[in-house]
Amino acid sequence: MNKPTKLAKSDEASDRALALGDMGGTATKDMVALDGRPLGKRGAATRRRLLDATAALLETRGVRDLRVVDIAREVGTSPATFYQYFRDVEEAVLALATEVGEELAPVDKLLLRSWNGRDGLDTARQMVDTFIEYWDGHRAVLRTRNLAAQEGDQRFRRVRNQSLQPITEHVAAKVAESQSTGRVSDEITPMAAASALVSMLERMAAFHRDLEALEITRDALVETTARIVYETVTGRRG
Repeated sequence: MNKPTKLAKSDEASDRALALGDMGGTATKDMVALDGRPLGKRGAATRRRLLDATAALLETRGVRDLRVVDIAREVGTSPATFYQYFRDVEEAVLALATEVGEELAPVDKLLLRSWNGRDGLDTARQMVDTFIEYWDGHRAVLRTRNLAAQEGDQRFRRVRNQSLQPITEHVAAKVAESQSTGRVSDEITPMAAASALVSMLERMAAFHRDLEALEITRDALVETTARIVYETVTGRRG
């Protein structure tokens, strides 16, 4: 990628990119290069190094400023090797975004717990804290994914939505459960409430460091965000 390009491709290319990017739990023998050849351990290791280098370089530059030659140089290989695994930089970033999206399971587990008992608010705190830690660990990739999605790239939008869908659905289920007991107003649409809360979580996690200039500590952010989520979802005061 030697010049800026629009982050847009056909659905067919998108689906292929997602398949190539699916590292979560995929056996090496099932992975293939762009020409369809199965990847052995050496090929899979090279692909992994290319992805790791891409993620590292995204920490200091945007995807439009990142070139294939930069990634190859970081790994100590050639651009030709990069093109054995990815068509361009965006496809490598898409593979990273797919991987990262599969790492939200710890957050989802906290949402599957009951929030109705004495420990409900504490579980909400853990959920918010874990979500922020997740963002801190993958900030460059998640920032790039969300920017591309906001700019209309359907591939990245699809990856983002797939990543957040389980969390959104489980928050909505908690709202609906609270409605059934009369604690939350029937005027609230569970999925709309869940979408709003998850968007808030993402926003706060993405920019919590910027809030330090306003003398908002991380602990204060976690506590406030957790209470907003908890009280909206359960209809209970913390």
